[in-house]
Amino acid sequence: MDALSRTFQALADPTRRGILARLMSGEATVSELAEPFEMSLPAVSKHLKVLERAGLICRGRDAQFRPARIVPKGLKSVDEWIETYRSLWNERLERLESYLREMQSGAAPAPGVTSGAKRRK
Repeated sequence: MDALSRTFQALADPTRRGILARLMSGEATVSELAEPFEMSLPAVSKHLKVLERAGLICRGRDAQFRPARIVPKGLKSVDEWIETYRSLWNERLERLESYLREMQSGAAPAPGVTSGAKRRK
Protein backbone atom coordinates (compact mmCIF):
# COMPACT_ATOMS: atom_id res chain seq x y z
CA MET A 1 0.00 0.00 0.00
CA ASP A 2 1.37 3.43 -0.92
CA ALA A 3 1.80 6.26 1.60
CA LEU A 4 -1.20 8.26 0.39
CA SER A 5 -3.48 5.24 0.70
CA ARG A 6 -2.18 4.55 4.22
CA THR A 7 -2.88 8.16 5.16
CA PHE A 8 -6.42 8.09 3.79
CA GLN A 9 -7.03 4.73 5.48
CA ALA A 10 -5.86 6.19 8.79
CA LEU A 11 -8.05 9.28 8.35
CA ALA A 12 -11.11 7.22 7.40
CA ASP A 13 -11.78 6.24 11.01
CA PRO A 14 -13.56 8.82 13.21
CA THR A 15 -11.70 7.65 16.33
CA ARG A 16 -8.35 8.27 14.68
CA ARG A 17 -9.51 11.69 13.49
CA GLY A 18 -10.56 12.41 17.09
CA ILE A 19 -7.14 11.35 18.33
CA LEU A 20 -5.47 13.66 15.80
CA ALA A 21 -7.75 16.51 16.86
CA ARG A 22 -6.74 15.97 20.49
CA LEU A 23 -3.06 15.88 19.56
CA MET A 24 -3.39 19.28 17.88
CA SER A 25 -3.27 20.77 21.39
CA GLY A 26 -0.11 18.87 22.36
CA GLU A 27 1.30 15.47 23.05
CA ALA A 28 -0.63 12.95 25.14
CA THR A 29 -0.32 9.47 26.57
CA VAL A 30 -2.48 6.52 25.57
CA SER A 31 -4.49 6.94 28.79
CA GLU A 32 -5.13 10.61 28.06
CA LEU A 33 -6.14 9.83 24.49
CA ALA A 34 -8.47 7.04 25.61
CA GLU A 35 -10.49 9.25 28.00
CA PRO A 36 -13.14 10.52 25.54
CA PHE A 37 -13.58 7.12 23.87
CA GLU A 38 -15.36 4.06 25.17
CA MET A 39 -12.59 1.63 24.36
CA SER A 40 -9.74 -0.19 26.02
CA LEU A 41 -6.18 1.07 26.14
CA PRO A 42 -5.04 -1.73 23.78
CA ALA A 43 -7.69 -0.62 21.25
CA VAL A 44 -6.44 2.97 21.43
CA SER A 45 -2.88 1.67 21.03
CA LYS A 46 -3.92 -0.10 17.82
CA HIS A 47 -5.33 3.18 16.48
CA LEU A 48 -2.07 4.90 17.39
CA LYS A 49 -0.09 2.27 15.48
CA VAL A 50 -2.19 2.92 12.36
CA LEU A 51 -1.61 6.68 12.70
CA GLU A 52 2.10 6.09 13.28
CA ARG A 53 2.45 3.81 10.21
CA ALA A 54 0.73 6.52 8.15
CA GLY A 55 3.29 9.07 9.38
CA LEU A 56 0.64 11.22 11.07
CA ILE A 57 2.00 10.85 14.60
CA CYS A 58 5.20 9.83 16.31
CA ARG A 59 5.70 8.45 19.78
CA GLY A 60 8.46 9.37 22.17
CA ARG A 61 9.62 7.90 25.43
CA ASP A 62 9.24 9.54 28.83
CA ALA A 63 10.13 7.01 31.54
CA GLN A 64 7.43 4.31 31.24
CA PHE A 65 5.18 6.50 29.07
CA ARG A 66 5.21 6.79 25.27
CA PRO A 67 3.51 10.12 24.58
CA ALA A 68 2.19 10.63 21.07
CA ARG A 69 2.46 13.85 19.14
CA ILE A 70 1.19 14.91 15.76
CA VAL A 71 3.53 15.12 12.78
CA PRO A 72 2.17 17.99 10.65
CA LYS A 73 4.17 17.04 7.56
CA GLY A 74 2.35 13.68 7.63
CA LEU A 75 -0.61 15.37 5.93
CA LYS A 76 1.57 16.84 3.17
CA SER A 77 0.75 14.06 0.70
CA VAL A 78 -2.99 14.57 1.30
CA ASP A 79 -2.64 18.32 0.83
CA GLU A 80 -0.72 17.82 -2.43
CA TRP A 81 -3.35 15.37 -3.72
CA ILE A 82 -6.19 17.74 -2.85
CA GLU A 83 -4.34 20.68 -4.41
CA THR A 84 -4.48 18.97 -7.80
CA TYR A 85 -8.26 19.22 -7.66
CA ARG A 86 -8.53 22.65 -6.04
CA SER A 87 -8.20 24.59 -9.32
CA LEU A 88 -10.90 22.42 -10.92
CA TRP A 89 -13.26 23.07 -8.01
CA ASN A 90 -12.51 26.80 -8.04
CA GLU A 91 -13.13 27.06 -11.78
CA ARG A 92 -16.46 25.25 -11.47
CA LEU A 93 -17.54 27.42 -8.55
CA GLU A 94 -16.64 30.56 -10.49
CA ARG A 95 -18.74 29.36 -13.44
CA LEU A 96 -21.65 28.64 -11.09
CA GLU A 97 -21.36 32.09 -9.48
CA SER A 98 -21.31 33.73 -12.91
CA TYR A 99 -24.36 31.76 -14.02
CA LEU A 100 -26.28 32.63 -10.85
CA ARG A 101 -25.45 36.34 -11.22
CA GLU A 102 -26.72 36.24 -14.81
CA MET A 103 -29.88 34.42 -13.74
CA GLN A 104 -30.55 37.03 -11.05
CA SER A 105 -30.00 39.91 -13.46
CA GLY A 106 -32.20 38.29 -16.12
CA ALA A 107 -29.36 38.18 -18.64
CA ALA A 108 -28.75 35.26 -20.95
CA PRO A 109 -26.19 32.74 -19.70
CA ALA A 110 -22.58 33.25 -20.77
CA PRO A 111 -21.27 31.12 -23.63
CA GLY A 112 -20.33 27.65 -22.43
CA VAL A 113 -22.63 27.81 -19.41
CA THR A 114 -25.48 25.38 -19.64
CA SER A 115 -28.60 24.90 -17.59
CA GLY A 116 -28.80 22.27 -14.87
CA ALA A 117 -30.19 19.81 -17.41
CA LYS A 118 -26.73 19.17 -18.85
CA ARG A 119 -23.83 18.77 -16.48
CA ARG A 120 -20.19 19.01 -17.37
CA LYS A 121 -17.83 16.48 -15.90
